[in-house]
Amino acid sequence: MGKNLVIVESPAKAKTIERYLGHDFKVTATVGHFRDLPDKTLGVNVDNDFKPLYIDKNVKVKKELIALAGQADVVYIATDPDREGEAIAWHVAKTLKIDPLSKCRVTFNEITKKAVQAAIDNPRSIDMNLVDAQQARRILDRLVGYELSPLLCKKIRTGLSAGRVQSVVTRMVMDKDAEIDAFIPEDYWNLSAEVTPGAKKDSFTVKYYGTMEDSDIVKPKDGRVSDEALAGRIYENIKESDFTAVSVKKGNGARKPAPPFTTSTMQQEASRRLGFTTRVTTRVAQQLYEGVNIEGQGQTALVTYIRTDSVRVSDEAVNASRGLIKDKYGENYVCPYKRHFKNRNSAQDAHEAIRPSHFELNPESVKSSLTSEQYKLYKLIWERFLASQMADAVTNTVTIDARCGDDVFRATGETVVFPGFLAAYGDIKDENSAESGKAILPDIEEGQTLKNLGAKIEAKQTLPPAHYNEASLIKAMEEFGIGRPSTYSKTITTVLDRKYVEKEGKNLLITDLGKLVTNMLEENFNEIVDVSFTAGMESKLDDVEVGQKDWVGLLKDFYPSFHQKITTADANIKKVKIEDVKTGELCPDCGGELVIKDGRNGKFIACSNYPDCKYTRNIEVQAKGKCPLCGSGLLEKKTIKNHRKFFVCDKKGSDPECKFISWDLPVEGRKCETCGSYMVLHRFRGKMYPRCGNEDCPTRKIKKKSDKDGKAEDA
Repeated sequence: MGKNLVIVESPAKAKTIERYLGHDFKVTATVGHFRDLPDKTLGVNVDNDFKPLYIDKNVKVKKELIALAGQADVVYIATDPDREGEAIAWHVAKTLKIDPLSKCRVTFNEITKKAVQAAIDNPRSIDMNLVDAQQARRILDRLVGYELSPLLCKKIRTGLSAGRVQSVVTRMVMDKDAEIDAFIPEDYWNLSAEVTPGAKKDSFTVKYYGTMEDSDIVKPKDGRVSDEALAGRIYENIKESDFTAVSVKKGNGARKPAPPFTTSTMQQEASRRLGFTTRVTTRVAQQLYEGVNIEGQGQTALVTYIRTDSVRVSDEAVNASRGLIKDKYGENYVCPYKRHFKNRNSAQDAHEAIRPSHFELNPESVKSSLTSEQYKLYKLIWERFLASQMADAVTNTVTIDARCGDDVFRATGETVVFPGFLAAYGDIKDENSAESGKAILPDIEEGQTLKNLGAKIEAKQTLPPAHYNEASLIKAMEEFGIGRPSTYSKTITTVLDRKYVEKEGKNLLITDLGKLVTNMLEENFNEIVDVSFTAGMESKLDDVEVGQKDWVGLLKDFYPSFHQKITTADANIKKVKIEDVKTGELCPDCGGELVIKDGRNGKFIACSNYPDCKYTRNIEVQAKGKCPLCGSGLLEKKTIKNHRKFFVCDKKGSDPECKFISWDLPVEGRKCETCGSYMVLHRFRGKMYPRCGNEDCPTRKIKKKSDKDGKAEDA
């Protein structure tokens, strides 16, 4: 091998980096944490300054690293540039008997030839503050999880867990659901009129704004008319009367682009725009960072480091983006100055925002080498970054106040006269926000009569706050200071896997089990599910990272009182019996009562006489779409053995019976151009594409060796 050894975490990352270093370098991977706390024991000596009792998790990797290091003149440890990466680097140094204070550590924010070679030329020592911060976090989470989880298993049921972050996130979902349940709707009335200065085509809508009193406009509280008598009086006044434009205010507005992505905003936008779960976004982003095989390029990293709180951008990246913007959109689309975006905190400011790492590789040029998910996320990151460096969007704004008697109605309009950054990254409506209500309005002059084409009064009720979805929960976690970029996705995945929270569409809802566990924790360990306490602990861990707090002292401040509460709770809490929910049906095998059980793959129906009777069946769920044979509804079912989804007509087994059944969901209203049969959405190698539902259709018989187009032979 060469004289220099470079050690990273991931084999994919190793393959990418190896492209940029000469034959004198060998790049290998630890394959993640090859040294860590044990799985089945606490692994922390709480009586000896919380000394961690690390074990080798991968002896084979350890032996390989030792052998390779023995043949090398110089060893560079190039794990990720964050707390976790620094801790892995420290474990590597300890294993290979390298002095952590020697210049053995190299870091880079992007995997490019220039960045990698610059890092190799400028090694540094391992940052023990970062190591201590990660070690403190790891041990703190271990103490909480390994002492609380057995208590929950003993007092409620086996298979449960608690955690320093997951438990407070479950509490957040429970509190949001409780807020929604306690919400009392209030009646109000919307009043509007369609008016025009002349022709019907110039009509627009004005909405009630307030009533004139002594030359001032008195607006209703919260902008809503909540008095039915007042609403009726206003409607009677306007329903057959014309309006007069009493005020026309015009102006120019500017809209600035959002910053480039952080981990949190990337996960939120991927959820809103692409429909990705946080788990999918995290997985795909990691692939883009570590490198994918690009045709004609080889293994190439496409984006910078994807775990960051920072919105900072290097001068080099800004300059590269300006050239791209000028070439694609024109000189006037380039921001005339360097934008400076403000970070929420300084904890991750050593990093940059998430951005493309190779500006010569635009999304379209590499699309054929990427999976559908990789292309969509890369395109989102690319467009968001370009937009952040583009000129403001310029708008013309107009506000028209129209009066009918003493009642004033208002219309607001906005016209984009120069799109600026919107040309690269357009707006989309947030599903939890109201319509902006801004329209393109005709030219109106003050004093002009506006003909009333029709007035409207609508009875409404105020709506409760929206449930959390993955995007809004991540946003709340970030705002409250709960968790860090690397933990958002894992935390949400954990509370879903534990069945503390469930998904209904995109909404996250607390389960009965989640309520039970959270209430028990709140009664006995209030700080564990307290948002402020958890956020404060995150802040203390940040203090350890910058050398302002001792990690052992942090644990000593927390653990003794926590452990005492564990002992007290173990002695005083009575075991909770969870009653199964009865379906009201009898078991067809033994006549026992059927109940709803929670399993690893979700809820299912089982016989209450288990284990004597092993009858089970899946719970049928109404699927979206209609049966392509009879137009009835569809049921989504799962196979008993591997829980694979399939679809059947809800008239199957009825009189008359419809025999439709398919692994693939029918595409409503779409017919095959070749045989006229219905089309379905088929998944193959992680991609979805439409195909004919008729197995005998000629299009199903065409075999292709490649699936780059998302089309492959019938599997």
